[in-house]
Amino acid sequence: MRRLLTLAICACCAAPAIAADMNITVEIPTLKVAEYHRPYVAVWIEREDHSVAANLAVWYEMKKGDGEGTKWLKDMRQWWRRSGREQTMPIDGVSGATRPAGQHRLRFVDGKPPLGTLAPGHYELVVEAAREVGGREAQRIPFDWPAKAPVHLSAKGSEELGQIDLDLNP
Repeated sequence: MRRLLTLAICACCAAPAIAADMNITVEIPTLKVAEYHRPYVAVWIEREDHSVAANLAVWYEMKKGDGEGTKWLKDMRQWWRRSGREQTMPIDGVSGATRPAGQHRLRFVDGKPPLGTLAPGHYELVVEAAREVGGREAQRIPFDWPAKAPVHLSAKGSEELGQIDLDLNP
């Protein structure tokens, strides 16, 4: 009987913890323009009062050793006003280099950075892009956290952003 109890306890402890996850796909469209520059992109979660709950990704020009790329972060106006100006770049686990045209996937697990432990509630996923010699665009996807069942939500950009998909799993 003790062996059975010990085996059951070990099996429970060895089982992976089940946590909610968030999968985001951001499409950067291919543009046919004379002078193309990769866009700066910020992805974050806002609370209902528009305060930032979590910065998920910031893609900007990082290869310039003198920090020259950071001076253009303010072109992502919404992100800059809500969170960006308070950040010291690079943000560990969040910032990265600009991305080429195509689909880019991000995956976050509840309880792990940068998502952290997001309190239950109503939020908006915000994706903002700004491009030199180009335009600016932001897309918002409202969602409830944590998801009670698998949820697929999306938004479609018109210029600097393409399809944005948000998949939530309990």
